[in-house]
Amino acid sequence: MNLQDLPLLSIIVFLPATVGLALMLIPQDKEKLIYNIALVAGLVTFALSAVVYFSFDKGMAVAVNEQLAAGEQLPASEIYQFYDEVNWLPALGISYKVGVDGMNTPLVMLTGLVMFTGVIISQRISDRKREFFAFLFLLATGVFGVFVALDMFALFFFYEIAVFPMYLLIAIWGWKETREYAAMKLTLYLVIGSVVALVGALAMYFTAGAGTFDLVTLEHAGFTPEFQKLWFPFVFIGFAILGGIFPFHNWSPDGHVAAPTAVSMFHAGVLMKLGAFAALRVGIMLLPEGAKFHLPWMIFLTLVNVVYGAYIAMVQSDFKYVIGFSSVSHMGLVVMGFATLNHDGMLGAGVQMVSHGVMTALFFAVVGMIYDQVHTRQLGELGGMVKYVPHVTIAFIIGGLVSMGMPGFSGFIAEFPIFMGVWGDKPFWAGPAWAGAGSKSWIAIVAAISIVITAAYIIRLIRRVFFGEFPKEFEGHMHDVNPSEKLALALLSLVLVGIGIFPSVIVPMVETGVQRVLILLGGM
Repeated sequence: MNLQDLPLLSIIVFLPATVGLALMLIPQDKEKLIYNIALVAGLVTFALSAVVYFSFDKGMAVAVNEQLAAGEQLPASEIYQFYDEVNWLPALGISYKVGVDGMNTPLVMLTGLVMFTGVIISQRISDRKREFFAFLFLLATGVFGVFVALDMFALFFFYEIAVFPMYLLIAIWGWKETREYAAMKLTLYLVIGSVVALVGALAMYFTAGAGTFDLVTLEHAGFTPEFQKLWFPFVFIGFAILGGIFPFHNWSPDGHVAAPTAVSMFHAGVLMKLGAFAALRVGIMLLPEGAKFHLPWMIFLTLVNVVYGAYIAMVQSDFKYVIGFSSVSHMGLVVMGFATLNHDGMLGAGVQMVSHGVMTALFFAVVGMIYDQVHTRQLGELGGMVKYVPHVTIAFIIGGLVSMGMPGFSGFIAEFPIFMGVWGDKPFWAGPAWAGAGSKSWIAIVAAISIVITAAYIIRLIRRVFFGEFPKEFEGHMHDVNPSEKLALALLSLVLVGIGIFPSVIVPMVETGVQRVLILLGGM
């Protein structure tokens, strides 16, 4: 039996929401049963996403790219793998179409991993556990849906599903000090961004005149360069707000800090990638001439993200805020890679989405494990944690090495191609007369400063939190994490080390997705 013929993507998308609805039928006091069902659902979803990942046919993807490069126009069912389609509202040109290529297959796997480990980390949730997992799974359905959607209306539909439960998860289960403020701030930013992007999307729909929201059809709609230059900023920035692009980034650290641990893992690990991916899928791939015109100046916004985020992370005194601003900095590298519009930069960005997603999920899991025991995140009050949580310490050090871009870890495999793309031979901004090779080189040099700053605050965190003298007031309150939590840390750490040592597990796959984007941009 050919796995490609099974509706695996549809099962992955709707299984979490279905389980979430089923959980609502279970009595609230059956907490152990609720958690066990959530754990099994998370494991099954992760396993199915792994099946999709390891069944992806890279050879088929390369052959498809060769046909596209030769000028053939193929339907979505031939371009994308694990394709599934249902006519949803044919009168309006709306269909449910899902599929994966080399760019979004790793993101499906990432979401499954973060979902499973997030459920494990949430076992200590005691307040309305049933509703917590129901909303968390609804969030997962929205994220999966955006990553695999091949219809623009469906993409926006799932996008809004992903935003809605975030507000409730933070406002109800978040940190009491700031949860209402952070939840509302996050929601307003993301809703405004999605509305701005929707305006650009509707402009494309009506201008194309094809009567369809099919993304592959819209790729060949023949939008004029003037149209693309006008509407590209609406679409790209509207989605990039969720990716944390400067100056619309400050919702993100507040959201990270206020959210419960599993939601922080989803927020930084997956949700921000959703914004970057949608900006690529609807912005760059549908409006390539607009991307060539605007991304040269937008790359300066990403430069601020990278350096400013690292500086602000270095001066924070709250453990979670350090990781929150670090996330803003590293997400800047993702958008910077896309903005290069060349092979190396976009390849690095594709890998960085996965590397950063796993790394931040690991970081926030560690912060949550420590906070649950000592109930403080202030760096000045922490120390000597290695004495009681050695496995947590090792996991954080691995995440730190990834964050620093050390060779042998996934961060290096992701970040090095991005810097090569910024300083590459193929210009990403050949249009403006003022943009020369020298301009590109100093951007790469300035961005590289963030590597030094990141190393500084990561080493500072490791020394302050995990080594040194253990605070006397915590004596008797600390204990090692349980085996299931160790499993979650091990899974996340294994991915980060595995990609670093064996980059072939992801790089060739992402490369096939990058090649298709480059074909749409006019070169391969």
